[in-house]
Amino acid sequence: MANTRSAGKRARQTLRRSAHNRSVKTHLRRLQKQIRLAPERTAEQIHAAISAIDKAAKNGVIHRNAANRRKARLNKALAGMK
Repeated sequence: MANTRSAGKRARQTLRRSAHNRSVKTHLRRLQKQIRLAPERTAEQIHAAISAIDKAAKNGVIHRNAANRRKARLNKALAGMK
């Protein structure tokens, strides 16, 4: 239980933000798993995943370096298709 109004507000904000961040991370994991397990990967799938990773990094959901690492792996898979 928060002792002040501002601490209560911060607690509520933290709950909302953590729920949103959790849903974004789950969405990213789902996209990456679909690409990894797909019998035929399409460039559109990979580009959509890269775009979602960029948005998550821009909003601070995942770290910038983690986003770059994930995108590099997806780009490597894209280059392997060609």
